[in-house]
Amino acid sequence: MAVAFWVFAIGIIVSALGVVLLKNVFRASLMLVLCFFLVAGLFASLTADFLAAIQVLIYVGAISILIILAIMLTREITLGSLTNKLKMPALVASGFVSISLIATAINTDWPVSKVPPAEPTTPLLANLLFSPENFMLPLEMAAVLLLTTIIGAIILVRDK
Repeated sequence: MAVAFWVFAIGIIVSALGVVLLKNVFRASLMLVLCFFLVAGLFASLTADFLAAIQVLIYVGAISILIILAIMLTREITLGSLTNKLKMPALVASGFVSISLIATAINTDWPVSKVPPAEPTTPLLANLLFSPENFMLPLEMAAVLLLTTIIGAIILVRDK
């Protein structure tokens, strides 16, 4: 359990640094998708199956696709934002937020429950997603098909 946590935690930190440090906006958004997947893996390793499923469905499935589509509609993906004059205020603000989060994490008493979860939620979620009565899987497949169509249309009409 501890090994899985550290693997996911290090992967999340590396991919989050990739989001911030990569100059290519499209590659940075792909690192964001990887970060979302790793957070879902962290939730799954902590037996929070519902949170892992929601993480994949909402963040990986919706938010990251929205970000990638927005990036595909921009003109200069490789150069990024060259005229950013707010680097120092952003650095100071993120420093204050980081210090307050670290101080809160250190000064908070984190009680850990020794009782295992009442029942696993993975079979229930799998039944809801893949049972023919609920139509969740065909809905997701239709969403992927529509996404592929939208990306293809954007690529066809975009100027070279």
